This record gives sequence, C-alpha cells and structure tokens, in this order.
Amino acid sequence: MTDNEHDVLAAEFETKRDHLRAVAYRMLGSRSEAEDAVQEAWLRLSRTDTSEVANLGGWLTTVVARVCLDMLRSRESRREEPIEAHEPRHFTTSDDTSHPEHEAVLADSVGLALLVVLSTLAPAERVAFVLHDMFDLPFEEIAPIVGRSPTAARQLASRARRRVRGGNAEVATPAGDIDRSRRREIVEAFLAASRGGDFQALLELLDPDVVVRADDAAVLTGASKETRGAKAVAETFSGRARAAQAATIDGEAGLVWAAGGRPRVAFAFVIEGDRIVEIELIADAERLAARDFVVLDK
Repeated sequence: MTDNEHDVLAAEFETKRDHLRAVAYRMLGSRSEAEDAVQEAWLRLSRTDTSEVANLGGWLTTVVARVCLDMLRSRESRREEPIEAHEPRHFTTSDDTSHPEHEAVLADSVGLALLVVLSTLAPAERVAFVLHDMFDLPFEEIAPIVGRSPTAARQLASRARRRVRGGNAEVATPAGDIDRSRRREIVEAFLAASRGGDFQALLELLDPDVVVRADDAAVLTGASKETRGAKAVAETFSGRARAAQAATIDGEAGLVWAAGGRPRVAFAFVIEGDRIVEIELIADAERLAARDFVVLDK
C-alpha cells in the first residue's frame, strides 16, 4: 500500500470512527475498551487488502463486533464488569461540532440502567441484540459474527430483548429461568426419544419445518450438511444419539458427545414454543472452544 493509499484509507476510516465507537460502547459498556476495539479495527484494516471490500462500513462493523465478542468472552471468563459507575455520556472528538451527522449517531446514548441489564447477558446474546435492535443489522449478517445460524442468532436477540424489557436482571431472570427449564425438558425428551428409537415421540417434538445443519467438521464425521423436515430429521436421530449427553451450551439446553474429557460434537437447539425448529451440529475445534459447556448427565 502506497503512502497516498494509506492516507485515503485512514481518512475514510475517520468518517466511520464515531459509528464504530457507538457500536463498541453499546456492546462493552466501557469507553476505554470501546476505543481499544475501534483501534484494533483500524490495525486490521491497515493490514488488509480492501480492493474487494464493497461495503467498508459494513466490513468495519463486523470486525468491531467480532473484537467486542472476544473481549466480552474474555471478560466473562474473568468475571469482570467494567461498566463505569457514572451515567454514560456521548463520545466527543475535537471536531464533532463540524460533523453533526456523527453526533446524531450517538444521540440515543445508552443509559447506565440499560448497560447494567446488558451486562447480565451472555456475550453472543449481547452482540446479537446490539447489532440487530440498535443498529438494524439483519440476522443473516449477524449469524457468522456470533458463529450461529440466522435462526439461532434471532433467538439470541429475542432472549436478550426479553431481559432488556424486564428493566433489570432481578425482574427478568425468573421468566428466563422458566423458559430455560422448559427448553431443557424438550431437549431431554428429544434425547430419550432418540435413544429409545421412539419415532412418533420425535415427530411430536419437532417443528414440521425443522432443519438440522452441520458444520464442515461434523460433515467429515459422517453427518449430512443439511436435513429438512420433521420426518427426515426423526429418521436421522431415531435409535441414535446413544453416546450423547444432556448439557448446557452457553447456558442453554443442548447435547454433547464428549471423548477424552472434552466435547467433540455439540448439538445446539433452537426451540420456539414447544417445538424444536433447528439443531446445529458443531464439531469445529475453534467453535467448540469458544463455547461454555456443562455436562448434566454422566
């Protein structure tokens, strides 16, 4: 990259900096961490050939979101809550007054109460909610950022939305726990029906349009890339899953096949009402490492 090309790229990045700060701040709840995330986005941009990037703003938003997701997961592992103890204010820069459109992006500055509620969400829930509900990104674009299918990303945002509407963690948690308990019952019923070869019970648990998707690593183990429809999915699982165990995956009901003391394949479920609408088979080592597993039956 020539000096002139670098200067042009830097100038274009500056026009998007305030928007990227807003995205990062709503995800992280910390000005300093938001600045770090934006700076990391610039470093990645400066090392990337952007000649084939059609939408630089969208590309940068995706980069910032992924950086924030990594930071949230790292923070969760340390159980840190870096929300500032004072009411958040707008970000400002020395030339904000000459860019009123940048100030408009931040005009709906997040209040401390909302940040407190957001801090109770799982990292993927928080990212999905912020990107969709606050910045209107479609779930098809959010899905690869959080490593889920569009349907699963939609459910992440939906769960987060219920918590946010509750106003605070104390109000929202009981309803969430009830929903989570019911989803666990459905997954455990699915496991029992699968192990027992109860085809009819499987059909009753599955949405007519249920889909099973497998990542590339799972396909290498023999899974089909995609299976659609209750009958086909029931046939796939009937009499199988004998080695699978009930587990929580990022706090949600799921199944896992573990060997050598660590998960090898995860079964992540999307449940709407009392029906399973999607099952995702995850065997990719990096994707598994990014999830939090608790095996419930041993």
